[in-house]
Amino acid sequence: MTHRPLAVLFDLDGTLIDSAPDLAGSANDMRIARGMAPLPQAHFRPMVGAGARGMIGVAMGIAPGDAGFDALRDEFLEIYARRLLNETRVFDAVEPVLREIEALRVPWGIVTNKAQRYTTPVVEGLGLHRRAAVVVSGDTTAHAKPHPEPLLEAARRIGVDPHACIYVGDDFRDVQAGRAAGMKTVVAAWGYLGKDDAVSTWGADIVIDAPHQLLKTIGLA
Repeated sequence: MTHRPLAVLFDLDGTLIDSAPDLAGSANDMRIARGMAPLPQAHFRPMVGAGARGMIGVAMGIAPGDAGFDALRDEFLEIYARRLLNETRVFDAVEPVLREIEALRVPWGIVTNKAQRYTTPVVEGLGLHRRAAVVVSGDTTAHAKPHPEPLLEAARRIGVDPHACIYVGDDFRDVQAGRAAGMKTVVAAWGYLGKDDAVSTWGADIVIDAPHQLLKTIGLA
């Protein structure tokens, strides 16, 4: 990956920010309300990328299509909306990477499947809205990842050819979307990744274990 990118796009949860404590906490609040013991955060962490579906699956053992799932999903989302930023933070090791990208005057943005009603307060609460060149949420376009449209929309808004963009994410859908959009793809192996997923099989251009490896990997250092 030798050509200098004109823009760097990031997934949000598990790539830029560690939101697992608040997502897991919301699921545990549901368990506690039912007289059940809370589960360790490590049980939830791999499934954060699956959102409410993943959190409810871990907390309650219920999946979409099962009786009662929709009501539990709505309850989870209501709880999560009240604790979006209790413990959620930008990954410590990601912050200096963002500063270096900004120093190089390369625009960076966020493309997430998180709905705008949650994305906007989180991004603003962490001060990222003043820094990101674009923020595309899961409901900004007609399709969410793994469809390429959110990434293509981000490139359009920045004014950069998709082929000149890098997309960094921690989920197989991120790789699928990035490749379909014609972007180079990087797996953030510090992220949530999913349960029993072998990132080497995802088809990304490269996998990195830590944020500090990113700039050299994509030709910015």
